[in-house]
Amino acid sequence: MKTAPLFYLGVDGGGTGCRARIEDEAGTILGQGLSGPATTRLGIDTAWASITRAYEAAAEEAGFGAAEFKRTAAGIGLAGIGRKGALEALQAIEHPFLDIDFTSDGMGACLGAHSGLDGAIVIAGTGSIGLGFVEGQPLRVGGYGFPISDEGSGADLGLKAVQLALRAHDGRHDRSALLSEIMHRFQDDPMEAVAWMDRATATDYAALAPTVMRHADQGDAAGRRIVQAAAEHIDTLVRALFEKGAPRVTLLGGLSSPLEPWLAPDVRRRLKPADGDAVSGAIILARQRARR
Repeated sequence: MKTAPLFYLGVDGGGTGCRARIEDEAGTILGQGLSGPATTRLGIDTAWASITRAYEAAAEEAGFGAAEFKRTAAGIGLAGIGRKGALEALQAIEHPFLDIDFTSDGMGACLGAHSGLDGAIVIAGTGSIGLGFVEGQPLRVGGYGFPISDEGSGADLGLKAVQLALRAHDGRHDRSALLSEIMHRFQDDPMEAVAWMDRATATDYAALAPTVMRHADQGDAAGRRIVQAAAEHIDTLVRALFEKGAPRVTLLGGLSSPLEPWLAPDVRRRLKPADGDAVSGAIILARQRARR
């Protein structure tokens, strides 16, 4: 008979960093750890190495060794786990724990946001996506990757700003302080923008989002147009999740706070604050695994 775990490890592995936390049965935090990016986009070995550094740092703080790990159930939320073959490769890796389970970093955040109950999240960050659970069934809306999807995201804000800035440069759109600042980044030369585009990632486009938000909040016409359109896309994601049966929806991500005032009143009224973070969700995953 499988020994009941006494400890739970939660890991949130994302594209910018990895966080780990160890708790006991009562939910008392025993140790925490951090490491660098953990996403399957960097390769399974690289992602697992980052996860290992994070949980070993948490274990050191908790005073854990091999004996404690054998009484620990682990839940791992990992960016890019949906890539073909990623889950199978992760499940094949030897680990020191009593048991282990994996999910996406987004689903981990959803578990944490609603304490493991049915519900959904909309993430508005570099990208955007709607995710959730209803009666054990997963929900997904959008989030198919920039530039074909991820509407209302930071990358999308940046893209729209560059597009309008180029039109304004040509005289196809009214100039504004925002659009002038964007073109100034490219030395007022469209070919510089083209050269930047050839190597730019979604993260590079998203780096322009704070500039767009600042000008929009100051009343810039172009900025307001871009941000209002982004907010309408987020409205649509939220409403779609409710229509699919989600009883509650939480808005998360780096753009969630700046964008929330721009959302439609009916959407703002229905949003619920998060109960916990993605690491909390990973620990919930570990507890669920241990009960099976």
